[in-house]
Amino acid sequence: MQTNDEWYRSPKWRRLRASVLRRDSYMDQYAKRFGLALPAEVVHHIFPKDDYPEYAYEPWNLISLSRKTHNEMHDRDTDELTEKGRELLRRTCLRTGKPIPEKYQGTKRRGRSKQRDKYYY
Repeated sequence: MQTNDEWYRSPKWRRLRASVLRRDSYMDQYAKRFGLALPAEVVHHIFPKDDYPEYAYEPWNLISLSRKTHNEMHDRDTDELTEKGRELLRRTCLRTGKPIPEKYQGTKRRGRSKQRDKYYY
């Protein structure tokens, strides 16, 4: 079994990583949503590679990010996704039609209260 270092040094990963960076014009795609132009240095697995190895090489599961944004996607002590990382995973599920894993279904409600929601169908 490969270690993480070996996996990330593999020719297959390096080719895919380069392809994703080119696809995303070497720009942080998360920051781009907010009108920010940050150069991308990292290709992030939206569904974590260790938990979902079947998606490790899927281009739809990869996004170019700056190192700063990438560090905001993971809790570096536990290596779990942060709320920002879970939000990106849920948005990706909605976009691709993949089911949201039970582990990531909980979400914080922002903007509208439950009281107000009952009036907006």
